[in-house]
Amino acid sequence: MPIVQLQILQGRSEEKIAEVIENVTNTISETLDAPKESIRVIVTEIPKTHWGKAGMPISKVQK
Repeated sequence: MPIVQLQILQGRSEEKIAEVIENVTNTISETLDAPKESIRVIVTEIPKTHWGKAGMPISKVQK
């Protein structure tokens, strides 16, 4: 059973999260010849205050 873990910045719509889950599932299924029913996708949204870039939280870098 393939398990895919994605970590993304918080703030995307539920529709976009569903779309990425579907696209990742399809890609893994086609690439590994695995049935879609056996694939698990875990999306973890990280707050911008908890994601660093260049020594600073993204919340301060992105404006």
